[in-house]
Amino acid sequence: MSLSGASGTMVQNGVQLALTSTVKNTGKTRINGEGLNGSPLKEKHEGNGALQPSNGQAKQPQPQPAPLCTTCAKGHTCQTVIARTRQMRALIDARKPYQAHSAFRQLVDDGHRPSLVTYTSLLTALTSQRMFDSIPWLLAQVEDARLRPDSIFFNALINALVEAGRMGEATNTFLRMGHSGCRPTVSTFNTLIKGYGIADRPEESQRVFDMMAGEEAGTVRPNLTTYNILVKAWCDAGRMEEAWRVVTGMRVAGAEPDVVTYNTLASAYAKNDETWRAEELVVEMAQQAGLRTSERTWGIIVGGYCREGRLGEAFRCVRQMKDVGVLPNVIVFNTLLKGFLDANDMATVDDVLRLMEQFGIDPDIVTYSHQLNAFSSLGHMAKCMKVFDKMIEAGIEPDPQVYSILAKGYVRAQQPEKAEELLRQMGRLGVRPNVVTFTTVISGWCSVADMDNAMRVYGSMRGAGVRPNLRTFDTLIWGYSEQKQPWKAEEVLQMMQDAGVKPKQTTYGLVADAWKAVGLVENANRAFGSSSSSSNLSHDNDEEEEPDRSDGVAKLQRFERTNGQAKSAPSRSMQVTSAVASTGLASISLQAVKNTSNSSSSCRLRLRSSCCRKQLQMQCGLYGQSISSFKMVFLS
Repeated sequence: MSLSGASGTMVQNGVQLALTSTVKNTGKTRINGEGLNGSPLKEKHEGNGALQPSNGQAKQPQPQPAPLCTTCAKGHTCQTVIARTRQMRALIDARKPYQAHSAFRQLVDDGHRPSLVTYTSLLTALTSQRMFDSIPWLLAQVEDARLRPDSIFFNALINALVEAGRMGEATNTFLRMGHSGCRPTVSTFNTLIKGYGIADRPEESQRVFDMMAGEEAGTVRPNLTTYNILVKAWCDAGRMEEAWRVVTGMRVAGAEPDVVTYNTLASAYAKNDETWRAEELVVEMAQQAGLRTSERTWGIIVGGYCREGRLGEAFRCVRQMKDVGVLPNVIVFNTLLKGFLDANDMATVDDVLRLMEQFGIDPDIVTYSHQLNAFSSLGHMAKCMKVFDKMIEAGIEPDPQVYSILAKGYVRAQQPEKAEELLRQMGRLGVRPNVVTFTTVISGWCSVADMDNAMRVYGSMRGAGVRPNLRTFDTLIWGYSEQKQPWKAEEVLQMMQDAGVKPKQTTYGLVADAWKAVGLVENANRAFGSSSSSSNLSHDNDEEEEPDRSDGVAKLQRFERTNGQAKSAPSRSMQVTSAVASTGLASISLQAVKNTSNSSSSCRLRLRSSCCRKQLQMQCGLYGQSISSFKMVFLS
């Protein structure tokens, strides 16, 4: 990788990348009106500075903005802008990016013109909220305001793209940075090295590092943070020889490894089930490097031994910490506690809790959550509620995750009504249920074959403004499949489209399984055909933690097994040689559904035929249930 400031090009892996920037009549180089990947920007700013949608939906009428501040209108420094920008930075440092975002909107609504520093702060806030779709809008704002990006802005932009996993655009932005006259800083290179490491491309991380250390980089030289980031890139890829080679290079360059370096190496060994090597590093840190170990160091070792099932070694390390002058913190104890809880060693769990008390460490919400999760997973709700009461007595307020754990326990105890009662309790306490809590309650009603209540909870979820995720819809599809109502499972696909959630191939597999359960193999083939021909499939994991339904109720076990098998076989649809291409299951009428048999005694399934409705009812075990209407009714 090489950088040429004169030509404005960068050679990477033999490919010459051209820079694209636009110079206005003012002579200022600025980010042009193209998107980060070269596509035109779709979002343009409105008068009130609100972030605009990028999903193609019609824009809502915006209120008229306040008159522009006279100071801002003259292009002078506005003290209000300076004060509000400082407030935004303070909120970001306090990990309150949403409030910083609100402060920006209020600044614009009050008629002030944001400065480049303000936009840089907003970019940082958007990155913290992972609102990457708003980046093109922000660039358009900077462009229209004729603000010239500086190195700090470019660094924030590159970091946003790295966090979004868009390394190609991050590299292009790096190129534009040099072309615009802004010299890359150490932070710029560190961010790119980190990004390629996250993308599991450590070779690219090494190339960026080599370019940084070369003569072309000028006065920019790797610092200790740079070396540690590169070590982590190789460690995350499991390339320990290369990681140690970087450590050797550190020492040659006069940068001695620090605690972060050793912790990174130890963590890699622990993840590779070589915790004994990680513990050897502790000895090296103390004896050779003269470094004092930290709680983080010992937490890595304790966690590694717990994952390996060597709980005795983990407990020994916790006791040994005091001898080396490091007191275990609540995180170390929580790690040890979870290890014994997972092993169902309740006697030692009590020993760990007593040791916490001896060290003067107060349990936190994670300590209680681990215990709650262990008991709820077994459906032992009496023990679970005792722990919950202790948590309340300790003055710890339960959060949505705690309630999700409790709901999971009631679901596994086949008491969905008590799981739903938790939703009402959360409302009374002012705790907002999240998608995990709602989906857990929905799964509870599905597990007892009560789809009416499952859909009612789904309606309440939408009414509360909580957006369903893929697991929510997969759970509903599974519920209808258990009820042998595959047409209802298909209608859930339409609900997904209305909610803006993309189905996965496994989602279509659940629908296909629903049809197979009633003997309609042709429809199952059609479901697989739709999944293989659909270009609207989601391949991303859900962002939020999903409720665990892997054991307990037998029906939930079947659902998890089916879902797990589908996930392990992404090419499952290719196994069906008679799959029929389709434009989408949600748009297919049940009038077109045919019986799989070609014999003369078979009849077409038509909604108008009461005789065939009865036959379908008999196949599906739905005696006494009306199927005259296939439209799902739910609150939206």
